[in-house]
Amino acid sequence: MVGFVPGKDDRAVLELAVMLARSDGDDLRIVTAAPSRWPTPLAGGTDREYADWAQAYGDAAVAEATALVADIDPQVPARVTWVQGRSASSVLLAQAEKHGVRAVVVGSGQAGAYGHVFISSTVDVLLHSAEVPVAIAPRGYDAPPGATVTRATCAFRGDERSLRTLHAASEVCARTGAALRIATFAVRGRTMFPHETGPHDEDMVTEAWAEQAGVLQAEALASLPDPRPDDVQAVVATGRTWQAAMDRLHWQRGDLLVVGSSRTGLATRLFLGSNATKILRTSPVPVLAVP
Repeated sequence: MVGFVPGKDDRAVLELAVMLARSDGDDLRIVTAAPSRWPTPLAGGTDREYADWAQAYGDAAVAEATALVADIDPQVPARVTWVQGRSASSVLLAQAEKHGVRAVVVGSGQAGAYGHVFISSTVDVLLHSAEVPVAIAPRGYDAPPGATVTRATCAFRGDERSLRTLHAASEVCARTGAALRIATFAVRGRTMFPHETGPHDEDMVTEAWAEQAGVLQAEALASLPDPRPDDVQAVVATGRTWQAAMDRLHWQRGDLLVVGSSRTGLATRLFLGSNATKILRTSPVPVLAVP
């Protein structure tokens, strides 16, 4: 299911949604949220005028989304509709539950940097409340014609929840035929050398940590059920900042970054912790956040 906002000079969300649907062999349900009318009639017929405006807004959104999807790939089945509600996030959550969708696909806010994911207020609510995966398109994302997901990179921290995230990423690969990459990120921060230590001690600690992360990655990959991806890679990326750590990896078109929920999230809901959010915001590729 796609959350579509009309009138934006960015069709990234539809580009991503079409690629995901094509990869999974799914259809699309494209939804535009229109504000609800007042619950009680207002003097002067203002509520009637507002209802007419909402109708026109919704109809225009349906026409725009229908034309864009047909231009991107007319072979992907898509149903386009508009729904009134208190907010875009409440509409998308209700529609996801009603129709039992595989995932909700949304775009980045216009305030974000081009080519990166930006968490708008609507996306933020979804990342705290959704019970299904949420896919987020970087601003300006443009998939090549006929493209599918070619590799899923799982952000792995070595605990039980990130193991479930790895299993979810492996399932994506099994459905789409994509390669799997498991990546552990570490930010070293600002170096401070006490008088009794040498300048290379931090490097030694980082190397030891990377070796331990590699062991945890290997154990996690060994636990994956069949069918497993044929192409599997494990990497550890370090940097002084989250952006630097992310840039240590080679990214290509067709990549999808998979991140998991925080320990503090409810069992069936998606709730991203601070590190997952930082990784998401520095991602140069679409992100799939899974409960």
